[in-house]
Amino acid sequence: MTTRMLSRTIGASVAAAAIVVGARPVFGQAADGTSSPKGTPAAAPVVVRQVEVPAGYVIGAEDVLAIVFWREKDLSVEGATVRPDGMITLPLINDLHAAGLTPDQLRERIQAAASKYVADPSVTVAVQAIKSRKVFITGQIAKPGQYPLTAPTTVMQLIATAGGLHEYADTDRILIMRTEGGKQTSRRFNYKDVQRGRNLNQNIELMPGDTIIVP
Repeated sequence: MTTRMLSRTIGASVAAAAIVVGARPVFGQAADGTSSPKGTPAAAPVVVRQVEVPAGYVIGAEDVLAIVFWREKDLSVEGATVRPDGMITLPLINDLHAAGLTPDQLRERIQAAASKYVADPSVTVAVQAIKSRKVFITGQIAKPGQYPLTAPTTVMQLIATAGGLHEYADTDRILIMRTEGGKQTSRRFNYKDVQRGRNLNQNIELMPGDTIIVP
């Protein structure tokens, strides 16, 4: 067979294969796991903006949530802010307590409440902003104030984030104030010791609500 004849044969085979593939129906995956032919409308997945939550996270006041009901758009909300009383407001369900719950626990609570109105509700709870986890630093520091605690943070890291100590700060008598079990406790922090690599157990990981006082 000549080179020209071989090229024509291969070209015809490729064209035939393309026609067969093009003639086959193309299937898409619907949200419920079933296949539907291309062109058949299927429920599109709902995409919401969310943040990564730290380990052990529980919802708190001022946190912003998205509550998404599958196939129930009218019940879904974005930007639901947890009020100071720990409640959020949802369509049909009205007020529901959210503070102190994990996102999964809140999802279960919403599904239970919604089951009175919707058959077999499917709910997703997404955290869009974490504003409840804060630590505070005050006194002889460059930038005193409150700072979000969205990742593990030590005392030294917070001091660095707040711009460092003032020149005349009493570095030996820094206090870490914490409320545990309804009681306020204090811990001494010696900045120079930790800076020199001594008594590193002072450089504790901060918890939401901690206040550092730099005299």
